[in-house]
Order: sequence, then C-alpha cells, then structure tokens
Amino acid sequence: MPSKQQLSAIKVKNIKEPGYFLDSDGLYLQVSSTGTKSWVYRFMLKKRRRDMGLGPLDTLSLADARLQRNEQKKLVKQGIDPIANRTTIENQQIALEQIKQRESITFKLCAEEYINAKQAEWKNSKSAQQWNSTLRDYAHPFIGHLPVSQIDQSLVLKCLKPIWESKTETATRLRQRIENILDYAKAKNYRNGDNPAALKGGLQLFLPRASKIKETKNHSALPYRDIPAFISQLKTLNGQAVLALRLTILTAARTSEILNAQWCEINLAERTWIIPKERMKAGKEHRIALSQTAIDLIQSLPRVNHFLFPGAKQDKPLSNMAMAQALKRINRRDITVHGFRSTFRDWVAEKTNFPARVAETALAHQLKDATERAYQRGDLIEKRFEMMEAWASYCESRNAKIIRLPA
Repeated sequence: MPSKQQLSAIKVKNIKEPGYFLDSDGLYLQVSSTGTKSWVYRFMLKKRRRDMGLGPLDTLSLADARLQRNEQKKLVKQGIDPIANRTTIENQQIALEQIKQRESITFKLCAEEYINAKQAEWKNSKSAQQWNSTLRDYAHPFIGHLPVSQIDQSLVLKCLKPIWESKTETATRLRQRIENILDYAKAKNYRNGDNPAALKGGLQLFLPRASKIKETKNHSALPYRDIPAFISQLKTLNGQAVLALRLTILTAARTSEILNAQWCEINLAERTWIIPKERMKAGKEHRIALSQTAIDLIQSLPRVNHFLFPGAKQDKPLSNMAMAQALKRINRRDITVHGFRSTFRDWVAEKTNFPARVAETALAHQLKDATERAYQRGDLIEKRFEMMEAWASYCESRNAKIIRLPA
C-alpha cells in the first residue's frame, strides 16, 4: 500500500533548513544549503539504493512530483533502472534532433558553407566563383535541394554521367568538388558512412577512365607564323582589352596574371615585372623580362588606380572575359587567349635556338627533369631579356628572321 503523504504545498513552502524531507514512497524534497529546493526519488534496485533527481520545485509542483515518482516506481517494479532509462530516452531524443538537423542541411547549403570556410586559403580570388558556377550548372539541379546526408552513389552518378564523356575535364573537377563537400559534411556530422563521390570507393566501376576518353585538347592557339598579321590587326582596334591582349602576347603571361597586374609590380628601370607568389599558379614569385615594346605599351597606359587594366567597378581589374570578347570583335572564335602561350612556345622551338628551359622559365613552368631543376639556381633573366626582345621583334614585323644563338 502507498505510504502516507507527509508533505503539503504549505509545508513545502515553509521548510527552510537544509536536508531531505520525505513525502511518501521514496519521494523527497531536497533543500540545499543555499535554500534551493528540488525533488528526489529514492529507490532500491538490485539491493542498491539510488537517488534520482526529478526537477526543481519552481518548475515541478508537489502534485507533479508525485506523478513522476509513480511513473518511475512502475519501472522499478519491472526491474528497470529509471535513471538508465531516462538517459536512454535523452540519447534517443538527441539522435532524433541530429537527424532533423541533418535533414535540414541540403547539399547546396553544405556546399556554400564549405566554400565560405575554404576560400580564404585559395590563391585565386575567382576560385569561389568557379566552384559556385560548376556546382550551380551540374550538381545543384540534381542534388542541391536534397539533404546532404542522403547523397549516395546513384545521385553522384546522376550529376556526372551527362557530362563525363562530353566534358570530361569539367566532370572530373565536379567529382572532386562533390567529394570535398561530402568529406566536409561528414566532419561536421551532417552525414555518416563512406564518401560516394570517391573515385576509388567504387565510382570508377561505373565510369570509364577519364584518361582514356579525354582527348588531349590544347587551348586553341594561333600559329606563330600568323602572329605579325594578327598584331597588325589588333593595332587597328581601341580599348583596354585590346591593349591587355597585346601585352599578354608580348609577355606570354596567363590571363589572370595580366588582368591583376599592378603598377607596384612593374620596374621600368630594370625592365621587369614581378608577380607575387600569391597570384602564381605554382605559388612561387615570378619575374618577367619585359621587351622594349612591352615597356612602351605599359607606359602608354593611363594610371587610374593600382591596376594596369582597371575594370568598370571601383578597385576591380578588367573583366575575365574582356580579352576573349576582343577576339570575338575580330571574329577569331577559333583561338583562345591562353593559346598565345602555346604560340610563343612553338615559335621558340621552331624559329630560335633558345634552350627549352629558357622558354619554360618564361612561361613559369616547372621543369619536368628533376635533375635539371636541382641545378638551375637562377631564373635565366639575361637570356630571357634577349628572347623576349626577339619575340617582340617577330610579333611586330612580317619580316622576322630566325634567331640563331652562337654555339
């Protein structure tokens, strides 16, 4: 039979001294030394006394405390530890909350979170834009709206298969980006299990090897013999983009290097342009030898801000597409801006005796031969001055001669 109830709401209110005060059937009012009051259920299970906190008095009345005690008492009669049972229930609730949280994190949200977390370490300021555009075009239409926890191999394949053979390079980058995002999601506890975008995790069984289907496509380049006539045509046009394109050809620099070129990097007295390592593909400072023609072009540029080729927006360089648009103006959709680096390299190989390592250094390429890299201490600047002057002379004249160096 239930024991007689010894407490009332008035008694509970009036008790001041610290200690445990029995109500009935193991229900105690606990008063701390600071006067805080709470409820405790004391029970015996497997010959061991246990105390289970039920809650503070300010949120749990005497009547509610008795109801809670009764619920826990039923478990004790069944041989169930109510403390362990409560812990299990709490853990289940936490797990349910985590599942709900995972369901609310879509692949698109996770991708945005990852890009925001990583973009500070990316050398190229346009990397985040490139990531977003790739995912927007090829991933988000299929999986962007889905919980990142539910992305499996079949969904990854749904993104990749439409472009794996037609745009293999893009598809390869897309797979790598999805893999990185899903790795991040696992680290953030948004998902569990293996990464379905990992190539060696089984994905390679469903896709042909990229190296086997990918055509080796170089950037469409203008044949070097056509460069003088092309330069003459460019000189008939006006605009920043045209001047940027001419300087790109004269220096054999990359598009991003030209567009982000700053006045503080140009040393006219020494005829050099030093690009900081943060802007270089290889992450190493690069010194460019400037021909007199390149210097004359640079000196003709107006100083608007710190960029050689300022864009329409304040403190921004010329648009990434500006030089490509200049090519379209003269109906040269068959070649690319980057291809002029190949044009320069072909000219060096076929029309001059300059060593390959001089041309490769000018292009900021790492030498393939490890031994040659180890022995090359300098940047061959004097030889490059001579080579770039010869290149400028060839570009500016239809009657350019083959350059032969003394043996």
